[in-house]
Amino acid sequence: MVSCADRIVWVRVEGKGSSTNSTALRDFAKEMIRRGAREFIVDLCNCPVMDSTFMGTLAGISLRLRELGEGYLSVINPNKRNAESLYSLGLDQLFNVSVSTTKQGGQALTIPLKEDRTARAKTMLEAHQALIRTAPENLPKFKNVIQYLEEELHLPK
Repeated sequence: MVSCADRIVWVRVEGKGSSTNSTALRDFAKEMIRRGAREFIVDLCNCPVMDSTFMGTLAGISLRLRELGEGYLSVINPNKRNAESLYSLGLDQLFNVSVSTTKQGGQALTIPLKEDRTARAKTMLEAHQALIRTAPENLPKFKNVIQYLEEELHLPK
């Protein structure tokens, strides 16, 4: 679910945050940033679990805002498991993680039924690279994933 007002974008994740919905989120965020959005609030109150691709996608959005020199991303209402995952990857150093009682309505973000395999692999690669840029100590955790994705995409090493 997404809602936009001024330069603020609210995203409420309904269900798992995974590689399945990461490309749609990445593309949506890129377009909102292009349109001038500079604050992203990601509500995880209805998100039971996140994979590394999804967390890396959040990191990529936050890194892009830093590159622009303005804006930030906040994650609110993570459950214990999601908060631990964010902290273990050092993402709390990149964006704010907190509990909030504020609820924001929104409309559903369309997720393609049949996502291009190459697009998903590219999203996964960018997400994992963002996790390593955020905290270089994440490299051993994701080195094999990145190598596999680079091979899948036929990228030079």
